[in-house]
This record gives sequence, C-alpha cells and structure tokens, in this order.
Amino acid sequence: MFTVTSEIYSETNYQPTKTEDGHKVVSKFRFRYPDEKLERIGRTTADKDGDLDVPRPRRGVIELEHSEATELKLVGLQVWRGALLLADYLFSQREQLANQTIMELGAGVGLTSIAAAIHSGGQVYCTDVDLGCILKLIRGNVQRNAGLLRSQVSVLEFNFLIPREEQAPELLSAIDASDVILAADVIYDDTLTDAFVTVVDQILARGRPTGRPKTIYMALEKRVVFTFEDCDSVAPMYEYFLKQTAHKPWQLEHLPLDFPQYFDYDRCRQLILMRITSR
Repeated sequence: MFTVTSEIYSETNYQPTKTEDGHKVVSKFRFRYPDEKLERIGRTTADKDGDLDVPRPRRGVIELEHSEATELKLVGLQVWRGALLLADYLFSQREQLANQTIMELGAGVGLTSIAAAIHSGGQVYCTDVDLGCILKLIRGNVQRNAGLLRSQVSVLEFNFLIPREEQAPELLSAIDASDVILAADVIYDDTLTDAFVTVVDQILARGRPTGRPKTIYMALEKRVVFTFEDCDSVAPMYEYFLKQTAHKPWQLEHLPLDFPQYFDYDRCRQLILMRITSR
C-alpha cells in the first residue's frame, strides 16, 4: 500500500510517543503565547536592583494524537504545515477574532481549531469527514488540551462530497452562525478540489440572506513537481484551484506572510495564505 508522510516530522522534533495500541503517536506542538511587550523592539525595564528585566515569552504546548504515515485518503490523520501557518495567523489576529464564531473545514486532527480556541471567546466548530474515526480522534485531542482553551469546541461531520440538502441541520445551523471559516491543506486531488470550491460557494451564498457575511481563510503548501507535459515545475493542485475559481464572484486575496511565527515549524516559501470573501 502506498503511504505518504508529512514533511514536518523530519524537520522538527515534536517528541512523539507511541500510543498504547502502537498505531499512532502523541506529539507536542510547542508555541509561544503572543506578547505585545516582546513584539515591541527595544522596550525593556529595570528590576529593583537596576538590572535589565527582559521579558521572556510564555510557552505552551498543544498535544495531539495523530498518525505518522497514512494512505492518501487518510492524510487528515496527520499534521501538515498549512495548519501551523493558519494557527500562526490566528494568534496574530487574536484581537480581531476575539468574539467571532469560527468554523474549520477539513480540520484533520484539530490543531488549527484548538489554536483558534486558545484566544477566541466565541464558539469554534471543528469539522471533517469521518474517515479513519477522525471525529473521535479530534474529540480526544480537544479534551487532551482542554486546559488551554477559552472557547467551546464542537466537533461535527462535514463531508464535502454530500449535497447540501443532505447535510445535517446541526451543521447548516453552525455554518449560518459562523463568521470566519478556516481551511488548511484541504485540496490534494481534482475531485476534492471541485467539491471544496462548491462548498465555498455555498457558504458564501448562505452569508448573504442571513446578513452574516463569511470570511474564509485558506492555507496550503504548494506541492511543486516537474511534469514532462508542461516541461516545467508546477504546483498542480494550487494552479487547478485558481483555475476553478477564476470565474467565481469571489474576492480572493493572497495575504503576506509577514506576521510573527508562534509555532515551531519550517515556514517555507511554498506556503500560501488566502482570504476569500464575496464580491
């Protein structure tokens, strides 16, 4: 069986330990809490002895149970770089998102939703299709990190391939209640990309009649390959997504990655962050 492995495991030591059944691992995803004092350059104070009192970052850890390698259809059981980039962005926008209701699509093992709930005072909905018992895994990860969270995290199933009229009423109500939609590394084949584009269309459309417009933040890592057909290095999934959305009534912006890095990972140049709204 062909398997894939997220590159982040070989780049950073997340101190994985095997679960009791030996099928998964529990890893520690370290981060620093945002601190305005540390983000202002050159501002230090002196203690009572006159020594410089340099503020030190407060550290935290998100512990996640996940797989280290999977077949392609179960890649959500792993942690990918886009989730960490999106978590960084949420930390950097913590004041703007403080009381927003947030929904994550294709949440995988829940890292980005958990990061959202660390600072947000609003509801967080964490959704994915229930392959490989992933919803049970997410619930376990949310419980594992309950001491970090300010928000309630609700875990719901959302299968992009199911027509809207067949989706659960609870899910549709959660979509209507959400202000911000997150998606990290959710496109990796044409069928899934087409389904995701349809879902984005539907979510943006639901925001218009309710008077609750949606803002979608989408992170991904461009997977660059050389193809003989193009005689060039291309990022097929990213380019296919742009092609499929070119005619849409969306405002799609590529955001600069100049916000601070709070999580430990390699923020490589292939990472992309987009903001999508209705025109």
